[in-house]
Amino acid sequence: MDEQKAIARLQAGDISGLEMLVRAYQVRAVRAATLITHDRMLAEDIVQTAFIRAYERIHQFDAARPFGPWFLRCVVNDAVKAVTRRRPSASLDDSPDSLDLPDPALTPEQLLDQAETHAEIWTALAQLPPEQRAVIVLRYYLDLSEAEIAAHQAVPQGTIKWRLHTARERLRKLLRRYRQDHMETHGYETK
Repeated sequence: MDEQKAIARLQAGDISGLEMLVRAYQVRAVRAATLITHDRMLAEDIVQTAFIRAYERIHQFDAARPFGPWFLRCVVNDAVKAVTRRRPSASLDDSPDSLDLPDPALTPEQLLDQAETHAEIWTALAQLPPEQRAVIVLRYYLDLSEAEIAAHQAVPQGTIKWRLHTARERLRKLLRRYRQDHMETHGYETK
């Protein structure tokens, strides 16, 4: 069943259409919410609630538009609101990479390097304010354009560009500091 048929079923009152949408978007939605909240269980709750709300409000949804971007933006907005309300503790066990299986073509050393890099990015991302974290997720994880992000968040595109620029600069500084600390910890000289 394709997405439009699933939505049509839901709009006709047949809940079976929701199953296809959950299969299509649940993993990406949980990963996006986890990137913002840094709390896997909270992210799962946010996504479950978003699916329920989507089902309850499916009659308001324009079936001519794609469901995925609309739904994922709702999840991101809910994640930002949740983080703004409370400051969760970050655990690397909850990282979005825990959903991925390792690439069998990589050597153990490459897997270790990749894991360290993911951990550094995860830690740096956690230090961004929720709004900056959200634009990073929307732009680079969900591949939305700056115009799409601006339209959805009802802010000028210049504001989105500024948030992205500020977030990228902050991430660069944080990652540079983590790399220097790593090099010093392992006895390498740093410049």
